[in-house]
Amino acid sequence: MKRLLIPLAAAGLSATSLALPAAAEPNWVSDPLAAKPAEAYSAAAFWLEANGAALRKATQYHWDSKKVQKLVTTQAKTPDSKPSLVEPIGTAKPAARTRNVNVPKTIGKVFFVDRAGRYRWCSATSVQSRNRNLVATAGHCVFEKGKDVFQKWVFIPAYYQGSAPFGVYAGAYAFTHYDLDTYDDYDGDYAFVAVHNGFSLDKAKEVAKADFTGWKGDKQVKSEEITKAEFDTGLDKFGPLGPYWSKTLDTADKVGPAYLGEKTLTKVEVTKDAYTAAPASTNANLNGEKFEQVGPTPISREEYRKLAGEKADGKVLGFLAADKDSAGNETAWTLTRYYTKQWVKADKQVKYFRDRYYVAVAKDAGRLGDTVGGQGLAWNQPLGQAATVFGYPSAPHPDGDRPFTGVTPKWCSGKTGTKRVQANMFRVETHQTLRCSMTPGADGGPWLVRYDNAKRAGYLNGVTSVFYDQDGNERIDYVSSPYFDSETASVYDKAGFAETKSIVGADGEVRQ
Repeated sequence: MKRLLIPLAAAGLSATSLALPAAAEPNWVSDPLAAKPAEAYSAAAFWLEANGAALRKATQYHWDSKKVQKLVTTQAKTPDSKPSLVEPIGTAKPAARTRNVNVPKTIGKVFFVDRAGRYRWCSATSVQSRNRNLVATAGHCVFEKGKDVFQKWVFIPAYYQGSAPFGVYAGAYAFTHYDLDTYDDYDGDYAFVAVHNGFSLDKAKEVAKADFTGWKGDKQVKSEEITKAEFDTGLDKFGPLGPYWSKTLDTADKVGPAYLGEKTLTKVEVTKDAYTAAPASTNANLNGEKFEQVGPTPISREEYRKLAGEKADGKVLGFLAADKDSAGNETAWTLTRYYTKQWVKADKQVKYFRDRYYVAVAKDAGRLGDTVGGQGLAWNQPLGQAATVFGYPSAPHPDGDRPFTGVTPKWCSGKTGTKRVQANMFRVETHQTLRCSMTPGADGGPWLVRYDNAKRAGYLNGVTSVFYDQDGNERIDYVSSPYFDSETASVYDKAGFAETKSIVGADGEVRQ
């Protein structure tokens, strides 16, 4: 596992500090997700690009629905200290009374990429914290098999039918229980993730080439065909190295400076090595001089993989690069193209183009807790109390029936079981249970006690971890959560000190 010294708030506990037993050891571990703003921007932009195409491709966290467990009741769970609470923040204005359950905007989905490159998602919620930046979900929705964290981890609160109404929040640091991290023990199957400020991407805007070159965020070059008159005007205005260019449509004769007839400037794409070796412009109308470099232009990992394969076949001349973090994981991908001059006889068939430069402008959405609020936290609570569980179920039942799509949030409510349960497959010994038919995809969804339907707020007292078919009819009928005790509070408390930041500036640029 990678270990990191997390930036923590200044010493001195705030009003939300926890009163933990003096003898309690903080059995927590932490790992970086995308600690630097540029890494976080890349992760979030990956999901937002192409109008959220990656979000639509994602599927629920993989679960073999044929291997659902049966509950094994053991004994009542004895709290390790007195019951305690942290109050929710940013609760909604009381709504009119209704028989329906009002879904809080703190509920949403986390998206990530697993080791096999598959796009996945789980359920989660914003939770109250000192820095108003914490997300709570299942540990197995952050740590892959209890080991390394997933890549490109983001949280989208109030996710609904592919939209991100309050922005995308990239994970910075993940905190979980030592037992999950070390033993893949689902008694510690929860995680608190400190996220950076959220952001959204506006439509791309056109900018000058100089501004495009210096832009730190997403950018793209688009070429449009123009007339020869527009081309000539462009050359007069911008010079031969400006955004105007042309290309021949046949095997035109190249001409040199001694040629006395009319000639036209075109450009030829070359490799980086050939461009580096080419002479700079001497204004002597020579072929093979440097024309321009376009890029580095950010591309997606999928584009990078595709172009890398084509480059190996000699179909791509551009230079591909992949940035890596300190652990050697790829975080961003770029393509740079290189062109040299080519002068041809003007009587050859030529098409003319103008390059247009666009940048994607990001808007800061602020801290998560300030934007959507945060549920409270409760631990060492008695079993057998009323709870409301939210999530985005999607997987089919073991019998193959799929009643949920995962597109919209669902809920279950009732009293939790009065006995703790076991599930040997997951080293579970102390889970709490609730009768509920939600299927996987609801993983990580919050268990809220004392839920105020009018204010859409309550106290987080668990997260959906394991699914069960108790009566053997190949239908999920129970879910379980780790029991939140003082060790949970210790993990939460440590996560609450993690400091995060805005990842885009006032003009939409990516902070360094």
